[in-house]
Amino acid sequence: MFSEEELHDMSVLQRGDDYVEVVCGCTSRRHGDAGARLRIFKSGELKIACECYHGCPEDNLSPFAFEKHAGKENNRWKHNIWVFIDGYKVPLIKTTLLKFYNMSPKNAKRPHKLVLHRDEFIKCTKCSKRRRFYRRSKNECRSYHDALANANFQCSDIPFDKFSCDDAEERASRRACKGCLRSPTCGGCTSCVCFGCEVCCFSDCDCQTCIDFRENTNA
Repeated sequence: MFSEEELHDMSVLQRGDDYVEVVCGCTSRRHGDAGARLRIFKSGELKIACECYHGCPEDNLSPFAFEKHAGKENNRWKHNIWVFIDGYKVPLIKTTLLKFYNMSPKNAKRPHKLVLHRDEFIKCTKCSKRRRFYRRSKNECRSYHDALANANFQCSDIPFDKFSCDDAEERASRRACKGCLRSPTCGGCTSCVCFGCEVCCFSDCDCQTCIDFRENTNA
């Protein structure tokens, strides 16, 4: 489900064939830290067993229910529920643990969830200049997808425009703008970062992201 790198320095309790269990928690000003165990299933389901006190009977909570149980009721569980990484509390939204949740059909099809794929850059192996790839459509996502898989990518390989290594690279201030609707200079958020959907994953690709998306879609 997850690579060793994705779980590096994370407090992992168990690893099964179709789930991973990690230490998690939620902090409220009134009650302090509520510790728990978060189980992430390959189907995208998330289940939390609360351990806010010894013998707490709440052992099958959804993230939303756990957030409320811990004393936080602002419905921002992706930000409020944290996991330990290298001894620090890191919000779920900043980890890779939600990739199966975000790819599951029941979550991906919510009408209010607009997934915008932000622009990405790939460095030319010949001149080391970074070239922008727009990802507003499936064709644009495919161009980036294939270029990313090309270990010897060069400026001349860009399919949507005529580029050469002689062309100037975008200024750093311009590269900081990647098209996020929430903030022009966003470094990555749920509005512009996608872990796999029908637009950016492809049935004829055997990379791990596309394989995971197909398996979750067919589950």
